[in-house]
Amino acid sequence: MIIGVPKEIKVHEYRVGMTPASVKELTSAGHTVYIEQSAGEGIACSDQEYVDAGGSILKTAEEVFATAEMIVKVKEPLAVERALLRPDQLLFTYLHLAPDMAQTEDLIKSKAVCIAYETVTGSNGGLPLLAPMSEVAGRMSIQAGAACLEKSNGGVGLLLGGVAGVAPAKVVIIGGGVVGCNAAQMAIGLGADTTIVDNNIDTLRKVNAQFGSSIKTAYSNKYNLASLVLDADLVIGGVLIPGAAAPKLVSAEMIKNMRPGSAVVDVAIDQGGCFATSKATTHDQPTYIVDDVVHYCVANMPGAVARTSAFALNNATLPYILRLANLGYKKALLADAHLKNGLNVIHGKVTNASVSESLNIPFVCPDEALATPYVAA
Repeated sequence: MIIGVPKEIKVHEYRVGMTPASVKELTSAGHTVYIEQSAGEGIACSDQEYVDAGGSILKTAEEVFATAEMIVKVKEPLAVERALLRPDQLLFTYLHLAPDMAQTEDLIKSKAVCIAYETVTGSNGGLPLLAPMSEVAGRMSIQAGAACLEKSNGGVGLLLGGVAGVAPAKVVIIGGGVVGCNAAQMAIGLGADTTIVDNNIDTLRKVNAQFGSSIKTAYSNKYNLASLVLDADLVIGGVLIPGAAAPKLVSAEMIKNMRPGSAVVDVAIDQGGCFATSKATTHDQPTYIVDDVVHYCVANMPGAVARTSAFALNNATLPYILRLANLGYKKALLADAHLKNGLNVIHGKVTNASVSESLNIPFVCPDEALATPYVAA
């Protein structure tokens, strides 16, 4: 298979779809890999390293898209990239379609085969291609939140862990999944007064077993959530419904009644966000203030630590890239139900039920879509 790796063009996105090590694995298996010039410079990987791994360099994204049978990226394709997709071309990347009608419509129009990292499932019930970036984002959320509480950034002027004789900040983490547990690890390590809120008792038991007496847990209902949010200095939103828009768990009224100078970090912003007042921001302008509450809603948080993130992501995605390249997308998807769950759009049809429901677009069963031979117009 011919695989293409374009340079990411989202604002302050420095990650890359494949590292030189991944390229070496693909070329050793007999595949051809084309990388856009300087695509790896954001993670300190030179064009020469890619060449040494068996890849070839192309000067422009247009050349990469025109040449490749499979495009491997990190972030969702922007409009200029979506225009380069062609029918039956395979796109493997994060998509986050549920809150993004424009992207979904363009992918439908392209008739490309679009597999989303974030909806590929694992045998243990997890999301193996989302997990590494959730780890990064969860840990970063505490760093970002701590900065938001600084006076110069609009915060009240709190040190997260406090000092002798001065109480630490109160951190509330909504969601006890990968994001939440990694956020908790960092918050506890910095000495914050930390509470995880979740609506799954088994999850709360696991959190208690992992962190013991260093953390508080609370069952998520409207009463508990409102009480905790209003008493918090920093709230982390880490909820996820795979493929679907994030639920708005914190209302505008709750934000209005938070203490002035407190902060919220919405890690769920890729899926629309879980705070009613959330709107996507970039690393250029990461924060804004609503009702004296600092909001951090960067949609590609792990891009700020691109080298760590790219290598962590490649560790997870490489086996799937190899499978798709070795078997072709149809055989690979039919042979692996978990990979098939990643199929969101194919030949103009939406094959993810959550995306279909969120955007009110007709749903086609993946098996039915795959069973229908593609016929070029």
